[in-house]
Amino acid sequence: MKHTIEIDCPPELLISLHLNAEGFAEYVKQQTAISLFKEGKLSSGTAASWLHIGRVEFLHLAFNAGAVLLEDSNDDLARETALL
Repeated sequence: MKHTIEIDCPPELLISLHLNAEGFAEYVKQQTAISLFKEGKLSSGTAASWLHIGRVEFLHLAFNAGAVLLEDSNDDLARETALL
């Protein structure tokens, strides 16, 4: 099942970002996936699947955005190694 979320976006914002509506939607989706991953609310595999990219590619994007794979937590280690 697919759900669509509508976001009110003034044209000035799209112009200032040099994006059309579709480009902005993809940007928001990618940033949301990265933020949810960084907060520990979304696994890297689920985020990658949502963005229709490979897990390694997603991790590269997330790391470039400041994400940390493991924070010396046994919970983080178990969550990430379970995906291997």
